[in-house]
Amino acid sequence: MLIEGLHKIRNKIRLHILWGPLVFLFLLPTVGFSQTGPKIDAEVDTLAIKIGEQIQYRITVETDSTDVVFFPEGQTFSPLETVEAIMADTLKNDEKVILQKIYSLTQFDSGAYTIPPQRIAINEQPFFTDSFQVKVADVVVDTTKQKMYDIKPLIEVERSTADMWLTALWIFLGLIVIGGLVYWFFLRKKPLTEEEKVALLPPYDRALMELKKLENSKYLIQDEYKQYYSELTDIVRSYLEEDVHVSAMESTTSELITKLEMLRDAGELKLDDDTLQQFQKILQTADLVKFAKSKPATSIAEQDRMVVEQIVTKTHEALPEPTEEDLLLDEEYLEELVKKKQRKRIYLAAAIFAGIIVLSSVFSVAYFGFKQVRDTVFGYPTKELLEGEWVASSYGFPPIQLETPDVLVRQDVELPKETEELIKELQAFSYGSYVGIFSVSTSSITFKEQKEDPQFDAVIGSTLNNFEQLGLKNIITKQEEFVTQSGVKGVKTFGTGTLETPKGDSKKAKYSILSFGGKGFIQQVVITWEEGDEYAEQIVDRILNSLDVKTQA
Repeated sequence: MLIEGLHKIRNKIRLHILWGPLVFLFLLPTVGFSQTGPKIDAEVDTLAIKIGEQIQYRITVETDSTDVVFFPEGQTFSPLETVEAIMADTLKNDEKVILQKIYSLTQFDSGAYTIPPQRIAINEQPFFTDSFQVKVADVVVDTTKQKMYDIKPLIEVERSTADMWLTALWIFLGLIVIGGLVYWFFLRKKPLTEEEKVALLPPYDRALMELKKLENSKYLIQDEYKQYYSELTDIVRSYLEEDVHVSAMESTTSELITKLEMLRDAGELKLDDDTLQQFQKILQTADLVKFAKSKPATSIAEQDRMVVEQIVTKTHEALPEPTEEDLLLDEEYLEELVKKKQRKRIYLAAAIFAGIIVLSSVFSVAYFGFKQVRDTVFGYPTKELLEGEWVASSYGFPPIQLETPDVLVRQDVELPKETEELIKELQAFSYGSYVGIFSVSTSSITFKEQKEDPQFDAVIGSTLNNFEQLGLKNIITKQEEFVTQSGVKGVKTFGTGTLETPKGDSKKAKYSILSFGGKGFIQQVVITWEEGDEYAEQIVDRILNSLDVKTQA
């Protein structure tokens, strides 16, 4: 029985061996000669280049016109770098469509490199191209004609002051314009208007000029007697105040006549009784016109004006000759009057200027917010970083590409002896300090053993321990996946902590640790900033959006 069972098993195995090739032969025509599926072809123009030269990598897809085709994007050709990708013209052939995309690839290190298979998705179904072996040769340098020198060390370079001088120039020009406008409208001696020229005349001449002007007015023709007599009495009262130095504007008719009689009796004003009586009569007539709506004849009104002119003349002649002291006082009065007007202009200019500043400040605060205006006027470190000239560069190897407000400076890191046995090379670059208001740093680590996958937890833990040593306490840690703009996946570790400052107070700090890597290497980007700093938040977002790393060492 055992022998018969073995014979049956052997016969079944023979049948399987026989039917396997037969099935393959039946299926082979179907696979090799089917024309219904898409055709994908990949080719390169050369397999050998020199350092820095470019390879043209062409992918051609022939498929139905209704199919959706996705070509490779980003740095998927690593270890070669993608310089540019150009979509060629689309060709139609009956119901088929031919799509072509050309990639320009390069490499700056000599050696033999393999371009990995590229993934093309057609209606979300993946297809892969063949890989290519490319040789990159060194550029021959004739050292007999060109001497070789050692690489010079880093030197300190002073910050360029070109932008500062340009800003200062614009501020200076703005101040010149504002100063010119203030001088032109407020400080310069403007030509006197007719009213100002009349005001600077002596009281007697000004009174006669105003009486002449009243004579040529149309008050009497337009039956405006009240206005006529009001101006008539104001002219004579104003003259008496300035030339005779008697308070006439606020005095009643009887009070004014009494004051003039007292001056006459004291010998300071030589006027006869008839002149005073005529003046009193005119003032009484003016009171009746203004308060009792009396309306004298036109001839009487004209006669009153002529009498007032005579009274002014007699009063001027009755005044004693001015002494030198009086003339000096008058001259000082005029100078003081001019200075007073000038001061008034200066005060007006200052008030307008202050008003413009206040209104501009109120509008700016209402539109932009108080913090934005304050930081713009007085400056804020992270705001200046955000609005300054950014730098896009690659750091370390494998390279980390990102855009930062300032260039990251290479750091010399001393490794412990036990770590040196594991690490082949460590390249670190940074700006700022972890305990400062903002910092960003990168590090690329290559290991001597390139077989194991990167241990992110150990590197992240080391960074967090470093935070604690620098004084960051109560650290809260979160973790999520992070994908760069070219599709490289990594780990994002982020959170907050409390930082004790040397002054004894504390402030909230935030951090982000981006970790990437592959077999034999780890790349890390660390960013720290103060919580609540909206400018720093914008800086971090911009850095993360620009971040990209190489997928292979």
